[in-house]
Amino acid sequence: MAAAVGVSLLAGCAVGGDDDEGSPRLTVFAASSLTSAFTRIAEEVERDDPRVEIRLSFDGSPGLVDQIAGGAPADVYASADSLSMDRAVAEGLISGAPVEFATNVLTLVTPPGNPAGITGLDRSLADARLVVCAEGVPCGDAARALAGAAGVQLRPVSEESKVTDVLGKVTSGEADAGIVYLTDARSAGDRVEQIAIPTASSGPTRYQIAVTHRGETDRADAARRFVDAVTGPVGRTVLADHGFGLP
Repeated sequence: MAAAVGVSLLAGCAVGGDDDEGSPRLTVFAASSLTSAFTRIAEEVERDDPRVEIRLSFDGSPGLVDQIAGGAPADVYASADSLSMDRAVAEGLISGAPVEFATNVLTLVTPPGNPAGITGLDRSLADARLVVCAEGVPCGDAARALAGAAGVQLRPVSEESKVTDVLGKVTSGEADAGIVYLTDARSAGDRVEQIAIPTASSGPTRYQIAVTHRGETDRADAARRFVDAVTGPVGRTVLADHGFGLP
């Protein structure tokens, strides 16, 4: 499925293909919270060099490592937590040192009008249909850490493998509240109401990016250019526009 500029969005699945002569097909695996920002960055990279075709695959960070370890043809990997990137490095999937490029914080979201009367990361969640990311997923581990520090026990009715699925449960009315990244809440616009978690800024999620060993083959130049675009002025502008903080 190709967008107008040639960026292929393949959420949560591994893709690949042979390169056409002189036209490298670069496959980027990235945390689902990066969907909007990376789509725009890829468009900018393709516009700058029409010979490059970028394919984007988004999923939870740990699941992406599983796919790469299983042989999925990823040239670049961007994670939403250091543990997933550390695992990728330890398993010999990464070439060179990962680079931190963005930060993010968690927030509560509710459907418009906040019908369950959620007031924050507090007792108001006790009887609410709360949805969070699953344990082991960066947004889930961060949510549990925040709740633990606040003395709140989370009792979610559903645990999701990626943050975009948490957001989807809230926007569809299946949940009274969800804990998502600030950037996801921002992307939802008036489909959700946001309730800030004041302590979230003390432990932001830190994003890292690296070229994989596959990316160091005949796609090495294109892979490095994409990483440079993410970490350079173009990427910083796009990430800031989408609500990410800088490292």
